[in-house]
Amino acid sequence: MSTKPATHSEVRILTVLFLTALASLLLAACIGSVAISPADLLKAASEFMQGAPASLHVTLIELRLQRALGAMVTGASLSLAGVLMQALLRNPLADPYVLGISGGAAVGALSALLCCELLWMMNLAAFGGAVLVAGLLFLLAYKDFRGTGTAEGSATTLLLTGVIISSGCMALITLLLSLSPDSRLRSMVFWMIGDLSAAGSSPFAWLVLLGVLIYVSSMARAINISVLYADSAATLGVSLGRLRKALFFCAALLTASAVANAGAIGFVGLIMPHACRYAWGPDHRLLLPASVLAGGSFLVLADTLARTLIAPQQLPVGVITALVGVPVFLLQLHAHRQHQGH
Repeated sequence: MSTKPATHSEVRILTVLFLTALASLLLAACIGSVAISPADLLKAASEFMQGAPASLHVTLIELRLQRALGAMVTGASLSLAGVLMQALLRNPLADPYVLGISGGAAVGALSALLCCELLWMMNLAAFGGAVLVAGLLFLLAYKDFRGTGTAEGSATTLLLTGVIISSGCMALITLLLSLSPDSRLRSMVFWMIGDLSAAGSSPFAWLVLLGVLIYVSSMARAINISVLYADSAATLGVSLGRLRKALFFCAALLTASAVANAGAIGFVGLIMPHACRYAWGPDHRLLLPASVLAGGSFLVLADTLARTLIAPQQLPVGVITALVGVPVFLLQLHAHRQHQGH
């Protein structure tokens, strides 16, 4: 599959987004209940490089950066999963949670929280639940991943199957919440809303993100064809069945990784692909990496706001992304309709 070299405009866009991501990490390291000035930040970095005993500033920066990197990889994974899900379903309203994969993760995580409060077991159970639901969805909608039939019909069947599975997962979630003791109910609700207080910069999450990004970037031209000319993709040299399977499993893996790391954080995978598509167009050769950088930066900034808005008390970051995401998405939708009207 031939690829087009990046243009100067695309390089500039990605450079600006990369610098924005770095700036968001530095901002997250400096802002908190104890503020750190840029001078103190440079001093702490110098102490760390020289191997000096850890001061208060060094400890704070390490803790904040670890959380910020967790937010970065989670936001980037959700945003990339949103792009892939929208391409798979050919539906701009699709997001990483639309097929019920997050519901499977929630059932697994809440089951682990109900039995014990070990973080590693909760993360493992969440990832396992997401993978289990993804496998079930694939088996139930196998024919729609073979590239047979019309693209619209396959997307509709897959979407309906996902909605039914999601409804079943929500019933199990309600049952688990009703059975949980009061001592664990708060932590379970926080996890469902989306919370980064216990999230870390998991090497596995970064490996999943980078591996999927490299893989799907190599298929960017095929994704463009599947979105624009799905019913004639075979004549253009694209195996639609193989591409659908790849998009589904990549999106499922990203969603499982993100939800296991930080809970069900909403709106990132919906509004960030839309914002990037609106700003720079639908070409997935640019849209894929741009969404990764923009989604990661957005969640880092949202989490910084969540832990400083009413400090020392912290808000679930999912509340911030929803409060920001609803008006932003409505504005994007209004602007899109006005553009279509002209």
